[in-house]
Amino acid sequence: MFKVLFIGDICGQAGRRVLANHLPTIRADYDLVVANGENAAGGFGLNYASSKIMFASGVDCITLGNHTWDNKEIFKLLEDERIIRPINYPPGTPGRGWYSTLLRGERFTVVNAMGRIFMDPVDCPFVGVQNWLENAPKPPLKGALESGWGSIFIDFHAEATGEKTAFAHFFDGRVAAIVGTHTHIPTADTRVLPKGTGYQSDAGMTGALESVIGFQLEEPIKRFVTRLPARWQVDEGLAQINAVGMTLEHNRCLEIERYQFTESGVSVHVK
Repeated sequence: MFKVLFIGDICGQAGRRVLANHLPTIRADYDLVVANGENAAGGFGLNYASSKIMFASGVDCITLGNHTWDNKEIFKLLEDERIIRPINYPPGTPGRGWYSTLLRGERFTVVNAMGRIFMDPVDCPFVGVQNWLENAPKPPLKGALESGWGSIFIDFHAEATGEKTAFAHFFDGRVAAIVGTHTHIPTADTRVLPKGTGYQSDAGMTGALESVIGFQLEEPIKRFVTRLPARWQVDEGLAQINAVGMTLEHNRCLEIERYQFTESGVSVHVK
């Protein structure tokens, strides 16, 4: 049995700041920390500097999404097995979609997948993850007691809650937990599904609280009101961490809860 914390999309300088200041204060409570970093570099993509801050703060594995390729440094960064991109990109795409490690004698595997509804065209996430589960060779992991993937956690980076919910029920009982990212707004459907998979449609965002999904208010509002093009700028104000904590064992979720911290000092735990 082990505890994992999954942190929602790190967005810009504010997200990196609150992560660096707060994660070390709770890091000892978890065996492993996973965070989505596709917005960490100025709101768009991941670069060396932002990944360094994330790892130094206590993150063990970084997942990505539709902004994976926004920084040219990502091609070199993906050589680090701790940084993974959506597994359902076409064959031959640089990097890989999973990371595996040993926790308390049990293998733990993180998978990143991306949805298709209202998103960039990619291969089917349902088929892609299922093919990986059934056919991908499982490299040996020194000290692991089992030959499979162990407990599996999936960051499903997708827009539509219907697609996320369908994906979760499709894999219910086959993976330990699935938590969505991309919309930057935490959802209130945190629960263990009937066959034992922990689930939440979206973890939410780690970034500026009084913003439009991490960006300054003026330009998004102007764009919605006038329909004229506007360049969104990352907001650097008071920031919040949105995350999901999970207790996992033998590819099942024993407990899952939302975690929220704001720089004003307010923490919220919801089971």
